[in-house]
Amino acid sequence: MLEIKNLSIAIDGKEILHNINLRIENGKVVILFGPNGSGKTSLLMAIIGLGNYKITSGKIIFKDRDITNLPTHERIKLGIGVMFQRPPTIKGVNIRDIAKFLGNYNEEEFRSLAKLLKVEHLLERSINMGFSGGEIKRTELLQLLLQKPDLSLIDEPESGVDVENINLVGEAIKKLLEKTYTAYSNNLPMKDHHKKRKSSGLIITHTGLILEHIPADEGLVLVEGKIVCKGNPYEIFDTVKNKGFNECLKCAIMK
Repeated sequence: MLEIKNLSIAIDGKEILHNINLRIENGKVVILFGPNGSGKTSLLMAIIGLGNYKITSGKIIFKDRDITNLPTHERIKLGIGVMFQRPPTIKGVNIRDIAKFLGNYNEEEFRSLAKLLKVEHLLERSINMGFSGGEIKRTELLQLLLQKPDLSLIDEPESGVDVENINLVGEAIKKLLEKTYTAYSNNLPMKDHHKKRKSSGLIITHTGLILEHIPADEGLVLVEGKIVCKGNPYEIFDTVKNKGFNECLKCAIMK
């Protein structure tokens, strides 16, 4: 689905990401851990093609196509979607207006997803204007679910969200990533049927708490613009929670 090869990125002449390599297979979910200021959001913005980033070396390959120099709208057409940590407020444009521009818009599905995310009361309001943190996350997810991207880039889904909303956000992300797909064998339900899953995800987290709500396949740790660790996301989360990101740096130095 996505392969990043030796990617380095600079802003205003200062390099902020150094020789990033990562690979996301079809149907897989990768969690990207890292402290604040480590470059996690910058990596997502580089993948989607936003911001004043200059790629100094490396390539971004999406579905076997080099998208390193493609404009953002072309990347979205190819099947990349993004959930921002701090999306803009857009006065005069409501959620329904945006939905109509998402090629997969369907009124029945729209209403069903809005109900699932408990945002029916927000559909006619200007995007994010006066919304709570949880409402912003839920309406962002509504847009992604309507877009149906092949690859979802999700930035800090648990930040600014209370306990009730994190459960809703987690369920919506699992639906987005087809993690709750139900297949049947001998008339018995089997959840999380990998053979049918196609959607992939790259989820940024600072706290790691989203792992309590979303099954993940691999974890990466980004510190000071470099990927210093790769492995089981739950083991990484446990290490970071108990010993901090410095432990990941120690491990990287030992290697």
